[in-house]
Amino acid sequence: MRLLLFMFLLVNFSAWSQNGNVGGKVTFNDKEHAFGATVMVMGTQKYVVVDNEGRFEIKGLPYGAHTLEVSSAEAHTKTMNIVLDRPSLTVAITIEKKGAQGLKEVVIQKTSVKKEIINKGFSVNVIETEEAAKRNLQTNDLLDRSVGVRIRQNGGLGSRVDYNLNGMSGNAVRVFIDGISISTYGPSFSLNSIPPALIERIEVYKGVIPAHLADDALGGAINVILKNGAKNTLNASVSYGSFNTFQANLNASYRAKSGFTVKASGFSNYSDNDYEVWGRFVYNIKPNGEQIPTRVKRFESMYRSYGGRVEAGFTKVNWADAFLIGYNGSADYNQIQHGQYMTKPYKGRFTESEAHVLSLNYAKKDFLIKGLEFTMNAVYSQRNDIVNDTVKWVYNWDGKKSVNLDGNPFLSNTGAQQGPATLLTIKNNILNTRAGLNYSLNENHKIILGSMFYNLDRSDLDIMKPELQRTFEPRNDYQKSITSLGYEMSAFDNRLKTNIFGKFYEQKFAHRNWSVVQNVITEKVIKNTTSVYGYGFAGSYYVTPKVMVSASAEKAYRLPADDEIFGRPGSNILANLDLRPELSNNLNVGLRFGPYKYNEHKISWGGSYFWRNSEDKIVQRISEKLNEAIEASPFVNIGRAQSVGFEASAEYVYDNRLFVSLNMSKFNSLFKMKYDSNGTVLERYNQQLPNEPFFTVNGSVQYNFKDFIQHKSELNLYYNCGYVAPFYTGWLEIDYAPAQFPQDLGASYTLPNKNFVISFDARNIFDEQIYDNFGAQKPGRAFYVKLNYTISKF
Repeated sequence: MRLLLFMFLLVNFSAWSQNGNVGGKVTFNDKEHAFGATVMVMGTQKYVVVDNEGRFEIKGLPYGAHTLEVSSAEAHTKTMNIVLDRPSLTVAITIEKKGAQGLKEVVIQKTSVKKEIINKGFSVNVIETEEAAKRNLQTNDLLDRSVGVRIRQNGGLGSRVDYNLNGMSGNAVRVFIDGISISTYGPSFSLNSIPPALIERIEVYKGVIPAHLADDALGGAINVILKNGAKNTLNASVSYGSFNTFQANLNASYRAKSGFTVKASGFSNYSDNDYEVWGRFVYNIKPNGEQIPTRVKRFESMYRSYGGRVEAGFTKVNWADAFLIGYNGSADYNQIQHGQYMTKPYKGRFTESEAHVLSLNYAKKDFLIKGLEFTMNAVYSQRNDIVNDTVKWVYNWDGKKSVNLDGNPFLSNTGAQQGPATLLTIKNNILNTRAGLNYSLNENHKIILGSMFYNLDRSDLDIMKPELQRTFEPRNDYQKSITSLGYEMSAFDNRLKTNIFGKFYEQKFAHRNWSVVQNVITEKVIKNTTSVYGYGFAGSYYVTPKVMVSASAEKAYRLPADDEIFGRPGSNILANLDLRPELSNNLNVGLRFGPYKYNEHKISWGGSYFWRNSEDKIVQRISEKLNEAIEASPFVNIGRAQSVGFEASAEYVYDNRLFVSLNMSKFNSLFKMKYDSNGTVLERYNQQLPNEPFFTVNGSVQYNFKDFIQHKSELNLYYNCGYVAPFYTGWLEIDYAPAQFPQDLGASYTLPNKNFVISFDARNIFDEQIYDNFGAQKPGRAFYVKLNYTISKF
């Protein structure tokens, strides 16, 4: 009641005060629009970024005298004194150019968006991709270097990836492309495939997520924002490196004066992934059964993917800020070298995937009435996955068949590399929609309504099964809908920001199976419906202009994903129709300082504490003993678990040339069940959950040399390192991954015209043995060269 009374008083205070809007146009002295410039009201937290038409508007400014500060990387900073004494004041501002520095202009725009997101009080990282687009880095590499984020991968390019955010992982962490679940696009269009050059920014929410991302992501969310094509640009890049890895991407956008807009992008990836592996799981079996440790190259781990995306429509017109119809097509081929563990190699097991996706995006501010913003994304996807596993022999890590004492090859006791021989096709028809209404009561108060609907129709067909059995293959239907209602408030001249929201979750699924006994066909249908409610809060407060405190809390649910319920053979996931939703109470408390500036020095730092208390926690079943039979497993509810920890990060900049960053994350993710369902005491109580790296450190150093060799050229040198403390990969003490400390070096050279960049990267330079999921080894030392070319303003 006190909180509601406090908000009521603030609403009435805002209504009584006299506020107005200041807007206008900013141009350079050559009459060009000052796109990307920042207009700030000095002494406050209010600022806006000038759009591509040179316009800006600052709302909710109290009547009286104010000073505007206009800054741009392309011009000298200018201040202007104004007196606001009416509801709307229009000004014209001209700033003097100091030379073309287009790349820095983009950074200013992104930094402003980044600050706006951070100020809302959520525990969030905003990752910028401008520099990474010039280097041979994957999107997952950027995420893995961000504080509190750990990317767990089963191998090289194209292998299965899980995301861990402060102790929560798997499907507790959702990945979105412009707010749409990435699973809609199929495995061939993943963060492994999307190059940084196609990405505007990445938002990483840890724990509590905002209402506009209506979803059941109780562990957090990764929202990838693709480039919006505000300017006419063309960017192309190509790279080549170790393990015969080749990558290319193209990104183009065009907007006519009428508002007609076309955006197109494409990518191609290929890698043999034939890096060396060694250690506990890598051994050959002699005819007498003796295990001989060996160091060999992965012999059948090739990955290939390609795809394209085209959107056409109108942007920044009277009837829509954006109206785009698009098509996204992608495909991949992925050889599977081993199962969940590396206990035996495969040969002849692979998956193929393709997806055809139609999309409709619409956005409009002041929709129907002033202050109402409407956004809608609708995606329909036809996704096909094929699992091919028909080879019946057993192989050693040297790629040769394992033989007995008589010299005869061993046959697999299951019929193929993993389980019975299969030629399985999984067809998925997916409809995924997301809509949002944001209504601004005034500058300081906003109501948010968001909804998402996900519908999956899945059918499986394995042509290796008998004809009668194929006729009655299982069919699966899955629906999920989530509705969120939120309220945002700003007060005390934007120093205080709060968000309160509630969510309604609903899930339905049906599994239809048939059995044939003595020519009698019997249908069995398993149905399930789940409805639950959750709620949360996030807020931030600037104690001083350089010190911000933030807090967020949520009672959140995670509904089991369709793959976890119905299984996904190509990802080594078995079905479990008895999965229950996972409940988690999440808390984040953070403190951020800076940036503090002294002459050419700038420093900022921050940290946060987090607590996660989960019931019916969902994880992929962890084996009691590693052996050759454990190559696939289902997801199960393990009961109660708790994660408590903290993270910290610091950034230092000198003369805009030297950039140093350091971050760390540490937590305890503990199993909290004392007794099983029969009342038996469990020895695992308070034991660290396996397969979760709980202590990580990342560091990076970058130095920029101006006018290197040529006038107006740039040379950037990079160093990155990451430490992962030893962690258990199973319940037994012998099942652990040792400490890891991989280090990378890199350099990029930008030609004077800023259009052409060449870069070189050396990854894992000391050839460290590095692990992730269940001890699966990742690539060792590798070298890459990349060429990047950009044309702007054509």
